[in-house]
Amino acid sequence: MSVSKRKLSTEDYELLAQFRWSLRQFLRFSECAAREAGLMPQQHQALLAIKGFGGQQPILIGELADRLQILHHSAVGLADRLGREGYVKRLTDENDRRRVHLVLTPRGETILETLSAAHRDQLSAASPSLMRILKRLSE
Repeated sequence: MSVSKRKLSTEDYELLAQFRWSLRQFLRFSECAAREAGLMPQQHQALLAIKGFGGQQPILIGELADRLQILHHSAVGLADRLGREGYVKRLTDENDRRRVHLVLTPRGETILETLSAAHRDQLSAASPSLMRILKRLSE
């Protein structure tokens, strides 16, 4: 962590607190939306990480663990639960059978699309305030 040499002003602290509060509001919205859709928040995060992974191949379990900042064996358990509930399926790597890729099933795609649309709307509503805060903090 690098430390800025510029002394923080009272306004900086207020803006940082507002930004942190805005982030927490969004996270709270996300947690509640996931639960209302019948998912745990971490399951929703996993579905989004699987769908949003930008690699050439579908995401590996180890890459999912990294994206969620969890241990590998925790990602295995999460993938197992998502698989049992019909949201993801596993694909064994053809070149290395120890490697397991994850892809969304149609059921996973449907629930993620619904949640993602709601999240996009929530971010759209919060965007002007967040942009104002970020602009003022970066001046």
